[in-house]
Amino acid sequence: MTDYVGRFAPSPSGPLHFGSLVAAVASFCDARAHHGKWLVRIEDIDTPRCQTGADKLILDCLQAHELHWDEEVVYQSQRLDLYHEYVDKLRQRTQVYWCTCNRQRLKTLGGDYDGLCREQGHSYENAALRVHINEPTMAFHDLLLGEQTSAAPICDPIIVRRDGLFAYNLVVVVDDIEQGVNHVVRGSDILPVTPLHLSLANILTTSASTPSLDTKIPAYMHLPVACVEPGRKLSKQNHAPALDNEAAKHNVITALNFLGQALPDDWQRRSLSQIIDYAISHWQRQNVPKCMEVIVAE
Repeated sequence: MTDYVGRFAPSPSGPLHFGSLVAAVASFCDARAHHGKWLVRIEDIDTPRCQTGADKLILDCLQAHELHWDEEVVYQSQRLDLYHEYVDKLRQRTQVYWCTCNRQRLKTLGGDYDGLCREQGHSYENAALRVHINEPTMAFHDLLLGEQTSAAPICDPIIVRRDGLFAYNLVVVVDDIEQGVNHVVRGSDILPVTPLHLSLANILTTSASTPSLDTKIPAYMHLPVACVEPGRKLSKQNHAPALDNEAAKHNVITALNFLGQALPDDWQRRSLSQIIDYAISHWQRQNVPKCMEVIVAE
């Protein structure tokens, strides 16, 4: 294996749908084509949105589609002590502060936080914890889309919510650091927050639980999102149908077509595992459509 470490990180808010499969197939093939590891992480930090048993449905679905992961599956809900450790280190470096701004005020600002509470010295009561980003990363090179620059300012993000839950933007960066993830292949709907994730990674790598010279900021590749109409992606919130495990071969073929990848001429006669092997050996990043979304039939 090379030092490539990729991951697929679904949230257990429902079963996988075709849009999820596209991301899983792309991240899996990219990792395997580079002789790297492919990890699976269940992002269940937002407990109110999680559905009981959805994690098992997701893992069973990946197995049925011949997408087999390396190492033990990580659950964010089992890593709360780790996240506390990172927050404590940020507190020791006085890089965090309590913010009492509500959604209504942020709405009047157009959604961009202006740093009002930085020097206010608020307590934790009815407040969210923010981290002060002094030197944001505004630009990065996307492995598919090329040079990308943030169109919006990078505001101090919330890392602990008012309800006490750790924020997604914190835990996703911490998990990538701790798992040694150095390649992230995911949907373009998350592209706008990538500069924020890179900014946080630059701060948090110095807080790693096991500091290592090998800690690397991930390289990112953002795929087109499967949409049923412009601006309306397939998602659990939009009630996208769950993948049928009995149609796994058809599903994978459809995902590879979506990703612009080559198929064997005799794919009808090949098993799913043979098609996966072919997809890995013929994987070409440059063939993935370089756009934000692709319209598919519902």
